[in-house]
Amino acid sequence: MASTRSFDTAFFGHPRGLSTLFFTEFWERFSYYGMRALLILFMTAPVVAGGLGFETAKAGLIYGAYTSLVWLMSVPGGWLADHFFGQRRAALYGGVIIMCGHISLAIPTISGFYAGLALVILGTGLLKTNVSTMVGQLYSREDNRRDAGFSVYYMGINLGAFVSPFVTGWFAQSESFRGILTRMGLVPEHAWHWGFALAAVGMFAGIVQYLMGWKYLGDAGLEPLEVSSVERRGARNMQLGIALTFLAGTAVLLWLLSSSGRITLTPELVSRGFGYVLFFTVVYVFGRLLLDRSWTREERTRLVVILMLFLASCVFWALYEQAGSTLNLFAERNTDTSLFGHAFPSSWFQSVPPLFVITLSPIFGWLWLRLGPREPSTPTKFTIALVLVALGFAVLIIPASQAGARVSPLWLVLTYFLHVMGELCLSPVGLSATSRLAPARISGMMMGVFLMSIAVGSYLGGQVASVYDKYSLATLFGLVALAAAIAAVVLGFFIKPIARMLAR
Repeated sequence: MASTRSFDTAFFGHPRGLSTLFFTEFWERFSYYGMRALLILFMTAPVVAGGLGFETAKAGLIYGAYTSLVWLMSVPGGWLADHFFGQRRAALYGGVIIMCGHISLAIPTISGFYAGLALVILGTGLLKTNVSTMVGQLYSREDNRRDAGFSVYYMGINLGAFVSPFVTGWFAQSESFRGILTRMGLVPEHAWHWGFALAAVGMFAGIVQYLMGWKYLGDAGLEPLEVSSVERRGARNMQLGIALTFLAGTAVLLWLLSSSGRITLTPELVSRGFGYVLFFTVVYVFGRLLLDRSWTREERTRLVVILMLFLASCVFWALYEQAGSTLNLFAERNTDTSLFGHAFPSSWFQSVPPLFVITLSPIFGWLWLRLGPREPSTPTKFTIALVLVALGFAVLIIPASQAGARVSPLWLVLTYFLHVMGELCLSPVGLSATSRLAPARISGMMMGVFLMSIAVGSYLGGQVASVYDKYSLATLFGLVALAAAIAAVVLGFFIKPIARMLAR
């Protein structure tokens, strides 16, 4: 696939097309995080308050399955773009499907709710991966602006995630907007659905500016990629096989159990079946790779290291993704949501992590360069990330022990601060390590497999959220912190062997 050839500097020294992709991702993340900030709060809100009235156990399972599938569907989404649509059209189709999903969520019916989640999952799988791919295609192989371009693009992701909870949260949760609805003769309890509608408006804005900036993308993502290499074709077919096996296995399992009369399909059972298939998918992927006799001894050792980092990443994301579930519930039920005497929606706390990412990313980039040869190794950074995410939950044990009292919002802010520092130690580092360790002929596939750790972590995070009401908050947060601490200790034993492998 050829990239845009002219040395374009129209967008802050970068190609003009980067602005198109920047704002596309801004609005897509605006819609996604704007909706995610409301999701578990809407599911657990009483019916009389306009919510679904789900028990926390049920809401946590739905939330975990939803966030997991959002990441997992990027595998078939990328494959379809590579072989059929091209990244350009796949991203457009994805944006339209996402918008339809949020419109469906804005309809106050239970069928509209589930249909909306499904559409957002499918649309995000088509859009997110392919927009990222097009960013790279804007630059030639010799263009040294590529890394800086991805940094600018990453800023768009976090700006959208930062802004959206303020907007959708005000519409969905604020008494001010409910008062406006009442004065207009509308149902104030439907304010939640106005919040979801704002997410649809955001995605619509993204689609409009994407089409307006289409001409600035040159030939990036315009046609499906040619796959001339047998190994590359096999790797991509394996990616599709993973996704299709996963979805087909889940559907067949649930259909057999339902048709035999042994079960009645419920969100709890669907989530459980989803978890089984997710587990066996991971076992299948790494089992097939490790048992392949074509690998050299060194390549097999590299794959073992990737597996260890993959498992550590699963643990990290299982805890980090509590931001939208257990920590969101803690903000709603146990945290003082007032500032200088003015109340604010609890969903606004969801803007804190992206704000920290925006402010801390340049500092961490500077720090790694400053340390030079003293920069921590990849497994050391992973271990630090696990320690930080454990500390983030450990500090909440104290306020969580204050039964019935609303605690200072600074506790949550401190937790998010620690978690984001952990993210910056693990997320970009993990992708870099995978690209270095993966055997050349499956490097692209292994990047997708490593991203699957976020899907696994998101699912596990939903399982944690489902027991939110089963234990005391202090006990729950303590157990979660302990799990991350144990994972950090285990990984710590392998720091030196993994570091030596990375050095080679």
